[in-house]
Amino acid sequence: MVTTTLVTTRHVREIVATVQDPELPVVTIEQLGILRDVRVDTAGAVTVDITPTYSGCPAMDAIRADIEAALAGAGVDDVDVRLVLAPAWTTDWITAEGHEALRAAGIAPPRPTGPVALTLSVRCPLCGSPDTRELSRFGSTACKSLWVCRSCQEPFDHVKAL
Repeated sequence: MVTTTLVTTRHVREIVATVQDPELPVVTIEQLGILRDVRVDTAGAVTVDITPTYSGCPAMDAIRADIEAALAGAGVDDVDVRLVLAPAWTTDWITAEGHEALRAAGIAPPRPTGPVALTLSVRCPLCGSPDTRELSRFGSTACKSLWVCRSCQEPFDHVKAL
């Protein structure tokens, strides 16, 4: 197919940046840091590079379809969504807005990683207490773990630091 509208890289990126993550719909793929690059060639063909949060992430097919649908809605039909595996995604790529959106939704965002990944406590995103404990290393999705706050007694997801 041919792109029916003259598009710029900036315009395409603005559209793609609004696509929500299907497993964490409180953040966009840009806020999550998986939107890597957007290019528009001289013929108007669009290439979008995305990186999965982990190898084999089942949400990538849905994200690809959502990107294509968002661009088709703007009249952009010549789209190639590519998975880029290197460098591997890291939770350090989550934007400040992404951290705040996760926290506001009751999901504890990961702490910045460093030379030694050591988490003594995860602060409760609901009441702010550091008095929490991990219930399960496996949460509602593979990239999250399940925690509970000892202060407010509420369970919450925590995005695992990668």
